[in-house]
Amino acid sequence: MRPSVPARVGSWIVALLVGLVYGVAGTVAHAYAIGWFPLGLILAVIGSAALLLAVRLLTSDRWATLATGSGMMISTLVFSGSGPGGSVVVPQTGLAVVWTFAVPILVALAVAWPDRVRAAA
Repeated sequence: MRPSVPARVGSWIVALLVGLVYGVAGTVAHAYAIGWFPLGLILAVIGSAALLLAVRLLTSDRWATLATGSGMMISTLVFSGSGPGGSVVVPQTGLAVVWTFAVPILVALAVAWPDRVRAAA
């Protein structure tokens, strides 16, 4: 049985909001490094991939996964620009470029991943 249209739209809105939160957290934390080791970037990529995978597997809905990923990409885009006072949250560094490209790649992989096929009984 398929969920009703209002329930699906509501889940997409919640997925978008959760994606926004994860995107902000990853965008702010990706620059953290211990010496040469980019711990923040690795944790941000793992956390984002885990969220996208969880949404995709638990809902079996590409649209919910796309909404989550859209939230991540929107927050990354917003925080990557300069603010009204000229301050920049994400300076143009190698880590920032990797984070900026990692998010859409993760979203594309999660959304395009084939559906699980259930064995016929």
